[in-house]
Amino acid sequence: MTPLKGKLLIAEPFLNDPNFDRSVVFLCQHNANGSLGFVFNQATTLTLSDVIEDTYSELPLHTGGPVEPNTLHFIHRLGTEIDESVLVGNGIYWSGNFEQLKTLLNTGRLTAQDIRFFVGYSGWAAGQLLREMQQKTWIVADADAPLLFDTPTPALWREVLKRKGGEYRSKAHYPTDPRLN
Repeated sequence: MTPLKGKLLIAEPFLNDPNFDRSVVFLCQHNANGSLGFVFNQATTLTLSDVIEDTYSELPLHTGGPVEPNTLHFIHRLGTEIDESVLVGNGIYWSGNFEQLKTLLNTGRLTAQDIRFFVGYSGWAAGQLLREMQQKTWIVADADAPLLFDTPTPALWREVLKRKGGEYRSKAHYPTDPRLN
């Protein structure tokens, strides 16, 4: 499979990059100008209320990637409940009206099963991701809202590989450090 908007990039088990160690990246953009996505399975110790003053939500923040770590982004499955949301694919939306979002958060109408917040993002220059694909750095997988929002963060990498089946199912069980096996 080739990387496309709305797909997942699954890091190969022995990728030697601490930014993407066993990561699952949801691609929001992929075109001739480059690619942009968010790491779904790297939670931080921060919550939303730690970084936004007038928000009273204890929803966790995730590390979206190493690019612009001082920016805040969100992916959700609320659809048109948040104006200006962009459908990326399979019931998954990117961004939207932040003031409207804060109201939903402050009234307790959103849960961790509805939305993910990210500091920073993962980005690739034109052609960079395709070169990484040729080096077999990434595995491409389908994404859907239940997989991304209902699977516990620590289990996501393994779950996506198991769902792909075949050789990927066995990769899901590779040890983090084979020297310790």
